[in-house]
Amino acid sequence: MDILSNPQFWLGLGQIIWINIILSGDNAVVIALAARGLEPRQQKQAIFWGTAAAVVLRVVLTIVAVKLMQLPWLQLIGGLLLLWIGVQLLNDGGDEEGEGHSHSGLLPAIRTILVADLVMSLDNVIGVAAAANGNLTLLVIGLAIAIPIVIFGSTLMIKIMGRFPVIVTLGAALIGWVGGETVVSDKMIEPMVPHHSFGFYAAAALGALLVVAVGKFLQGRKGGQATA
Repeated sequence: MDILSNPQFWLGLGQIIWINIILSGDNAVVIALAARGLEPRQQKQAIFWGTAAAVVLRVVLTIVAVKLMQLPWLQLIGGLLLLWIGVQLLNDGGDEEGEGHSHSGLLPAIRTILVADLVMSLDNVIGVAAAANGNLTLLVIGLAIAIPIVIFGSTLMIKIMGRFPVIVTLGAALIGWVGGETVVSDKMIEPMVPHHSFGFYAAAALGALLVVAVGKFLQGRKGGQATA
């Protein structure tokens, strides 16, 4: 019970809650984009299993995050992978397509969620680990808090995407933005493009534009082939 009377514990918990709210949003968008074309029952399964996989990944990443971040070219590869995922998610269902019109299945959706979350969870894990400052209890609580945030966020995003299809494009752009940030955050590139510099944000914006442009191009080509 001594830990509950420690102000540092509550300060760290508050930081972890805030970090999860801010940084879990992009994970929720990925899950929503990947699951939006599934039937309602499969959507729930994709959200559940995708979130469960994300939690397992975060446990592993929390243990090895610091060492992983020191590996050269890892974030570059991860960022390029995110750009590819963003294009694929946008290409799988255009703004004119509503829920149920995507041809992706449950397993491909879960696989997409798993791969994207592996890359996108790095910032969340590092932020939570820093706020916990080695406190195992806070780390466990931080992981537990992330679960309902991601589930609620992705469920809400699917409903919003169904009502406002343009959100699909914005969601893909967000993935591209994070992908661009991840590329220039690589250990080998970061000294040339420091965080929060003009080049850093230019790379993020370029990633967003690239995903939307390529995704829309592929959509148009697929639509032309369908009507041919």
